[in-house]
Amino acid sequence: MEGLTFVDVCSGAGGLALGLEQAGFEPRLLLDDDEIAVQTLRTNRPEWNVLRTDLLEFDPAEHPESYDVDLLAAGLPRVRSSATVGRVESGLEERLLEATVYLVHAIRPRAVLIENVPELTHADGHEAFREFARTELEHLGYEFSWFVMNAVDFGVPQKRKHGVLVAVRQQWAEAFRPPVRAPGDPVTVGAALASSMAARGWTDASRWAAQADQPAPTLVGGSKNRGGADLGPTRTKRIWATMGVNAHTVGDSTPGPDFIWAPELGRENMVKLTVEQAALLQGFPTTWQISGRKTARYRQVGHATPPPVGRALGRAVAEALNSDSPASTAG
Repeated sequence: MEGLTFVDVCSGAGGLALGLEQAGFEPRLLLDDDEIAVQTLRTNRPEWNVLRTDLLEFDPAEHPESYDVDLLAAGLPRVRSSATVGRVESGLEERLLEATVYLVHAIRPRAVLIENVPELTHADGHEAFREFARTELEHLGYEFSWFVMNAVDFGVPQKRKHGVLVAVRQQWAEAFRPPVRAPGDPVTVGAALASSMAARGWTDASRWAAQADQPAPTLVGGSKNRGGADLGPTRTKRIWATMGVNAHTVGDSTPGPDFIWAPELGRENMVKLTVEQAALLQGFPTTWQISGRKTARYRQVGHATPPPVGRALGRAVAEALNSDSPASTAG
């Protein structure tokens, strides 16, 4: 079977959709309620059908192109994890999870893909959603798998764990296998960013890259209601400091030829990562343009599903849907 199609909800900067495209899927419809994210999608893929709307208000009956698709994909805003459990939250993230499952009732895709925090797959605090999803999806004839992926295992220079739900209609479900990590050593921050660090003539780029000899910690996009752009909580900032990076802010440009890198003197003498470099650490291609001002751009990048993770998931789903298993041929 060729020309697999998908609908992507809460598309953000397009990381999951781009990965699915790379895996051979064609988007029928993408939706997001953020004006700047929608601009990002339309800038990079003007041919994509992008709708600005809230998932909670989306009516597929008004968009018949969302019916009869192979995959419903959702890289949803992340629910409370162990790192954020103490914060006051609106519950919107949980409602979006439920809305995605209810959307399956309406469009009946052959497969469903939901990406979120790893805790979603096993933590007691998310047991109610897992039971809700099981009841609804089994009733509709899907079999599903919960599993955790780490982006660093799929060529992304970042340690970033993803909790994943893949549900496949019964006649293809037996053929689905979760993605297997790519061979080879993890890509380090230095290897990923050395070229960009040297782009403006900074002569210490190679020395810096040698010290940045590990994958990045998880990039955190933050909330619209909290502060500006930085690279994460205190523990994460300490890890960045060992690589000579000032993680308390995001830079406007890479170092110039006169920049003196002396991390032992404090963070003012450390390099600052730009939004474009953060996108590279998420696995976006250099051609992907993020719209908006710096904080809004960084937030989109930090919230994105890394495209290589989306590509690996897309290939795994496509292999199942294209299978000639006895169950599929019998149907």
